[in-house]
Amino acid sequence: MDRAEQAMIEEVINREMQERFAPGAVQRAVLLQHGDDPAIEPGQLMVRAFVPASDQPPEQALAVWQEAHQAGIDEIRRELSLRLPAARLLEFTVEGTGDDAPRISVPDDGSLADEQLSGREIVTKALALLRANYVFPDQAEQAAVAIEARMEAGEYDDLDEVTLTQRLTGHLQEITGDKHLRVVLGGGPGPRREPAPPDGERPPDGERPPDREKKAAMREKMRRIGRMDNFGIRRVERLDGNVGYIDLRRMAMAANAGPVISAAMELVAGTHALIIDMRHNGGGAPDGVVFWCSYLLDERPTHLNDIFHADTGETRQFWALPYVPGTRYTDKPVYLLTSHRTFSGGEDLCYTLQALGRAQVIGETTGGGAHPTRGFPISAAVHIGVPFARSVNPVTGTNWQGTGVVPDVAVPAEQAYDVAYAKALADVLAAEDVPPPIEHEARDALAALNGAAQEGADVTE
Repeated sequence: MDRAEQAMIEEVINREMQERFAPGAVQRAVLLQHGDDPAIEPGQLMVRAFVPASDQPPEQALAVWQEAHQAGIDEIRRELSLRLPAARLLEFTVEGTGDDAPRISVPDDGSLADEQLSGREIVTKALALLRANYVFPDQAEQAAVAIEARMEAGEYDDLDEVTLTQRLTGHLQEITGDKHLRVVLGGGPGPRREPAPPDGERPPDGERPPDREKKAAMREKMRRIGRMDNFGIRRVERLDGNVGYIDLRRMAMAANAGPVISAAMELVAGTHALIIDMRHNGGGAPDGVVFWCSYLLDERPTHLNDIFHADTGETRQFWALPYVPGTRYTDKPVYLLTSHRTFSGGEDLCYTLQALGRAQVIGETTGGGAHPTRGFPISAAVHIGVPFARSVNPVTGTNWQGTGVVPDVAVPAEQAYDVAYAKALADVLAAEDVPPPIEHEARDALAALNGAAQEGADVTE
């Protein structure tokens, strides 16, 4: 399990802990793999939850805590057994007491094994969802036939969920070359719709249908979660020499992140050049990409991207917004930093602005995932992400699927910042309207950057 998948599951576990225990009863939970703790065997996971410390000795405090929260412990154990069977081990311990602290151990007793799907059942359902939804039906069939041959050869028998999902994902990606196509832990029953009211019946004034209520609650929940990481905006800074810098980790939905994006762009509005760091950006929402791009373009209609939906045959066009709240960032240089980890919606931003000639891409070739993806539950423990559509750039007529976004200036990711900063400072010094204090600041910053680069060169020689 890679770190991104582990972090995603860990986030879900923490939300479940918050829902099943009183506020403050559990401070946090971590997901551990084989190698993180001697008790974890290959293919197993452990969930370790930390409870608040108290004035009592840790062993006594933990016993008191267990007596007060046994119902929650039983509930979370059952949820893990159903939704994350690989989490054979569940522990509770007191925060800040070290590795030798007393622990409450709650292993999976196997009582829910009959409610879990076998490896063959998981693979079979995954292939059915692939055939029904993949953007390229011919490739879906080719992949499914190849996987079925492996299944008949017993390659997916008697595997734990971690190994099974990793192996099946590897085989699917090897056949299709599509990194968006993944089978991962973390399933669930999926959204359920309430039945529609009979014809002619409408909810009373002031009430909304249950389905709309659930959607509204989900949107608000997503906003709360999004605020925890500032909707992907890790850092906004004015660098010496009046260069703007934004560390952008994901492309959040504009409806949720709009005010935060606007605030970030307002903070860099007065700079002479802008660096947007996409090296850790794993993707997100297409409308978030549109919102960011719109700030970097003027009010003229600009066609950004198309997404073709294979299931309906429809094409959705994406255009820059004619209005954005706050100040646009136009007619000034923009540099985008990339790495091999830049993926999906992060690549969309880079590819689109590069194709329009609006930004220069500096760093490594990106991951190469251009297909919008939808998650489908296979079981309570596993789901499959299936690309159901493809992007078509109106300038290039194609996309970055498989090839990645090729940088204008190819350098190792760790060098991309310095290269872009030096270019941005040169832009500041070449501008006509730079006041002397800013010019001096830019010259000093560029000299310091060049000096550091020379020191590094001397060390390696």
